[in-house]
Amino acid sequence: MLGRLSPTLIVIGLVLIAVGTVALVRRGRASTGDPTSTARELLDARYVRGEIDDIEYRHRRDELR
Repeated sequence: MLGRLSPTLIVIGLVLIAVGTVALVRRGRASTGDPTSTARELLDARYVRGEIDDIEYRHRRDELR
């Protein structure tokens, strides 16, 4: 009986692997989002931490627009 189920189990396993791969790829694409907003968030964080001054912050912010 296990001999007839073996091909079915292999197909089910391959389908599960394919579904998992698709889910991971979609999640990776969704996390990237809008690159401009991500760059702006990084710029804001650098400004808040004091890594850049007002002039550099404004210049880089204007460049992102």
